[in-house]
Amino acid sequence: MLGRMEERTLITRTPRDEDASPVSVGTVGFGAWQIGASWGEVDEADANAALEAAIEAGVTFFDTADVYGDGRSERLVGALLRRHPGITVATKMGRRMEQTPENYSPEHFRAWNDDSRANLGVDTLDLVQLHCPPTPVYHSEAVFDDLDAMVAEGRMRAYGVSVETCEQALAAIGRPHTASVQIILNPFRQKPLEAVLPEAEKAGVGIIARVPLASGLLSGKYTAGTRFSEDDHRNFNRHGEAFDVGETFAGVDYETGLAAVERLRPLVPEGMTMAQFALRWILDQSGVSVVIPGARNAAQAAANAAAADLAPLSEEVHAEVAAVYDELIRPQVHHRW
Repeated sequence: MLGRMEERTLITRTPRDEDASPVSVGTVGFGAWQIGASWGEVDEADANAALEAAIEAGVTFFDTADVYGDGRSERLVGALLRRHPGITVATKMGRRMEQTPENYSPEHFRAWNDDSRANLGVDTLDLVQLHCPPTPVYHSEAVFDDLDAMVAEGRMRAYGVSVETCEQALAAIGRPHTASVQIILNPFRQKPLEAVLPEAEKAGVGIIARVPLASGLLSGKYTAGTRFSEDDHRNFNRHGEAFDVGETFAGVDYETGLAAVERLRPLVPEGMTMAQFALRWILDQSGVSVVIPGARNAAQAAANAAAADLAPLSEEVHAEVAAVYDELIRPQVHHRW
């Protein structure tokens, strides 16, 4: 690993005292959904180049899931882990079956866990997150008791949740052994700043900020004429046809998002790309442990990681970002998630 990056604490809470040593990771991680599926074709050579570029830039945290490419993403990250022992890898489980609370069962948990451990090539997973489960799951004593049991069995060191709504996040933070909450946070999704981040910080729960570029909108590269391939969720899930619409463009209408980007563009400091500006905005928020942009090639991975070394944005810029959100974005998304 050639680069060095500021680290923040991600994991402090586990059910087992022997695993209680805090785990810190670089502030910019790598979201591995993009190299799995649903973002158009990313060939294996480009995926591996992106992963290696992230390592070279100092990235120490990689986030994947069992359903990204039906295990493809986990297998690519597992190969990376064998080449670079010592990185922290988080995966997710729960989206392989119909989304009913009953399917979040001990039998299914262990089957999914077995598959992830095989794909990643490890006996014990660093962090396993429930993958945006139905709301009743967050209130199930049996589910969280079973997650505790899986830690005791040595299947994983810690567990967290990936959520859609702030209410789900707050329910998870209230659980005594939830190590982390993964939530959509970016200049187009600011509601987590109100309660989720303060409560997580107070409780010692790590925050993993996902969809940081609003599915690429905040890269500033897209126009009204941009076309996405049929196997890209920015095409097939634009209105929530396949999964929660909040995962695509952060739930913002595409045309509105383009207009907001143009309002933000003049705020980007010299020497910073639009994407880095969005990542820096997230890193400036108190309580964020790590942000996980995706990358489909080495150049994107290196540029994302470089955001960690950029100076924080000024208070004036943050106020302007808030004003754009309040005027254009808040009416569409704030009440929904």
